[in-house]
Amino acid sequence: MREGSLEAPTRHVIPWQEESYYDEAALDAELHRVFDICHGCRRCFNLCDSFPRLFDLIDESPTGELDSVDSKDFKPVIDACTLCDMCFMTKCPYVPPHEFDLDFPHLILRARAIGHRKGETSLPDRELAKTDRNGKLASLVSGPANWASRKGNMLTRPILEAVADVDRRADLPEFVTDTFEEQLADRHTPINSAAPAFGRKATLYATCYVNFNTPGVGLATQSVLAHLGVEVDVQYPGCCGMPKLENGDLEGVAAQARLVSEALEPAIDAGRDIIALTPSCALMMKFEWPLILPDDPRVRKLADATFDIAEYVVDIAKKEGLVPGLRELEGPVAMHFACHSRAQNQGPKAAEMLRLIPEAKVSVVERCSGHGGKWGMFTKNFDVGIKVGTPAGRAIVKAEPAHVVSECPLAGLHIRQVMETLPAARVPDRVGHPIELFAAAYGF
Repeated sequence: MREGSLEAPTRHVIPWQEESYYDEAALDAELHRVFDICHGCRRCFNLCDSFPRLFDLIDESPTGELDSVDSKDFKPVIDACTLCDMCFMTKCPYVPPHEFDLDFPHLILRARAIGHRKGETSLPDRELAKTDRNGKLASLVSGPANWASRKGNMLTRPILEAVADVDRRADLPEFVTDTFEEQLADRHTPINSAAPAFGRKATLYATCYVNFNTPGVGLATQSVLAHLGVEVDVQYPGCCGMPKLENGDLEGVAAQARLVSEALEPAIDAGRDIIALTPSCALMMKFEWPLILPDDPRVRKLADATFDIAEYVVDIAKKEGLVPGLRELEGPVAMHFACHSRAQNQGPKAAEMLRLIPEAKVSVVERCSGHGGKWGMFTKNFDVGIKVGTPAGRAIVKAEPAHVVSECPLAGLHIRQVMETLPAARVPDRVGHPIELFAAAYGF
């Protein structure tokens, strides 16, 4: 054994189909074991609110040690985890193969899986996790839906807060009438046959967010890839299940993994790369699904074929080369390095992509945005989410950027809201995606 997590971290298969996984006494024993090690280390104190809550519990106990903390008081610690994976990926010196064998996020996932099985997942959590249903319905009535969900609407937002526990102060995503799938079907962009990467083929996995909320990200991706010589189509068989993972609904996640991997298998067999348009979805497809369904060959095949957008562009730049013609950006860029991009352990590919633009000045902000998927929207979490995201907001303001981007659309939405709370901050109209800046540099 060596101290300090000097070897590459590994993760265990999640045994969610075994009855022992749901043994509450075994969970409690593991929570005590892990929390006691965390108490002796405390390197994660500034990542999220789970660890300050845990350390306060211990410090305010009669003995100042975990032995005098009641297990029933662990719930706020469990509730504060957003499953961002940053403790596992960037801080913890005791992740496997270290003999202490710590995986804090997957321990919290187990606790939530047990709670979900017992029916403890709240109704708002369950309903907001149904992203495909919600997106399809909202797209049918996007005008009224966006009006009703807009911050400052004092007629509807208090009702939404009372019924769904969504804080009236939280900025919420807007929906589009024409989904990304529909818009791309009507678009005919010629493939640049003179490009060095001509001959590549890719399928864009639209993701629920790009499909229903930000189709511009998908359209920018298609414009860039067509210019680079890549033939592109789009598929969206269903959500990746990340919102259900946050709830501990592992059966629901597995169902989505089977659905999507089966639908995308013909594209992979035809020689197409799969590009996920949101980093949370890429993380699920590359890493979480194979741990949940380790014996499913389609899931493994999909994991091996999946790229993030920026990862794919950088891959082209390194292997075949880009098409000339990138123009300088006006002013510096602050790029928020989203947690679910960092958790893929591939480095800041979006910053690497943006630095391919001539004279690009890119500062990378590695602090959490504080949104945590749907977590930061709820009334009990909103203020905590703003607090957690404030260091990221301050770092962006300090960089004095002309452009602010994040690969995670919900992180971008939340960072903008954090910036509104900071004095003298120049708040952008919108925090976009790095691929949109790259497309603009090509003149699209």
